[in-house]
Amino acid sequence: MKNKKNAFNGSDLSGDRSMLIKPTKNMKKVIYALILPMVVVTGLVFANREIKNETSKKTTPKPLSAAEMKAEREKWEATPAGIKFKKWEASPEGKKVLAGAAKISKYTSTFTSMEAVVTSLSLPSGSRLGFGVMARINGDDYILSFGPERPDKNFLNFNNEFQQLHSLKVNDKIIIRSHSVSYAPKYSYPIVSGDYVERDSKIIYKRAFRKGGC
Repeated sequence: MKNKKNAFNGSDLSGDRSMLIKPTKNMKKVIYALILPMVVVTGLVFANREIKNETSKKTTPKPLSAAEMKAEREKWEATPAGIKFKKWEASPEGKKVLAGAAKISKYTSTFTSMEAVVTSLSLPSGSRLGFGVMARINGDDYILSFGPERPDKNFLNFNNEFQQLHSLKVNDKIIIRSHSVSYAPKYSYPIVSGDYVERDSKIIYKRAFRKGGC
């Protein structure tokens, strides 16, 4: 009886052990199955962060220092385009254009109103500045440029952005405001960006700037 009992106990214990081992293996499989996706997801998150950081570094160039800007300018001035520009700056025509730009720079830097008279409804031949007119400001002639006219949503005709500007006539007295004045050897006049135009105390044009932009 004792042997049978012991044998019974032994087989019973052996069965208990096998029952204990099987759940342990299953538990390992379950735990592994749970941990693996977490590891993969975590890896992907960190990988995405690294990619975003690298992309951000590439798409956001570091601002140049004053010394670097000077070096870049000197490098450009040594190119054929830079040499041509320097010659134009030193020429009588170039000096006149630069003087005209400097004359109104205090108004453009503060976006202050300037009195102007329309002298021509077309820009110089070969101009690629979009829609604009010629205007005289304080005795000097300027290109008043508003940029390209864009088709409306139906693509049938141009939008109404410049509609009232097309009503301008030669000798019209206007008040203008601009954020910038520029110049180029191709043009014999300083180029004023038309950002605001008033005629007879009525606003006939005001540039709509994008949010976050100027």
